[in-house]
Amino acid sequence: MALSLKIRIYGDPCLRKIASPVESVGPAERMLIQSMIVTMHEHKGVGLAAPQVGISQRLFIADIGKGPIAIINPQIIHKSGSAVLEEGCLSIPEVNIKVKRAQKIFVKYIDENNEKQENIFEDLLARVILHETDHLDGKMIVDYANSFEKGKYEKQLMMLESLYVQ
Repeated sequence: MALSLKIRIYGDPCLRKIASPVESVGPAERMLIQSMIVTMHEHKGVGLAAPQVGISQRLFIADIGKGPIAIINPQIIHKSGSAVLEEGCLSIPEVNIKVKRAQKIFVKYIDENNEKQENIFEDLLARVILHETDHLDGKMIVDYANSFEKGKYEKQLMMLESLYVQ
């Protein structure tokens, strides 16, 4: 049975590391994927990257209401179109930042069965995949914030970050 995992919050160093590629998908990775799905649904998210649960591997899940998909070692091959929308993040509670992202992406990745995949994703699912891929590269939505948004959330971000000062 899959367990719920602890979501790492802004300020946790794990969120800023570049995640390592997954060598191959086996029982441990499949169990992690199942636990991540439980965690994401429990927190009413649409995506969750392994670094957000303290595991620095290039793996994430996404579910925009059509069932969860696992994307491992993603490579964004092509992007087109763009739109600006507000995004939230399970690792930065109650912060929403306007982010400009591609509307259509072509992605190569490995699925939970260790099969190579190539797919085109559009609109919300493309946005979620780009958001989660950012997590794998140590990038977060606050990195897209304009000066007004940074000022608006400055105290909240400093408070979250202070939880991890050693």
